[in-house]
Amino acid sequence: MANIKSAKKRVLVDRRNEERNKAIRSSAKTAMKKVYTAVESGDKSKAEAELKEATKTLEMASSKGVYHKNNVAHKTSKMAKAVNKMA
Repeated sequence: MANIKSAKKRVLVDRRNEERNKAIRSSAKTAMKKVYTAVESGDKSKAEAELKEATKTLEMASSKGVYHKNNVAHKTSKMAKAVNKMA
């Protein structure tokens, strides 16, 4: 454990941020999983609704600094491509 007061605070802040980032990342992964599940089931209207929700979740994660904006663009594009390929 750190001895200096500022270093002790950094440890506490880092733990708090790690928990927050983990929760945000988990919700983003769940949202993406819902999109791919809807695509596999063949329900285009549900897939489009889930895509919209997942995009919002990913954009929020990007604004919090959890994901890089290019990574979010890549994931969003991949999901949109899957939804658009549906008949």
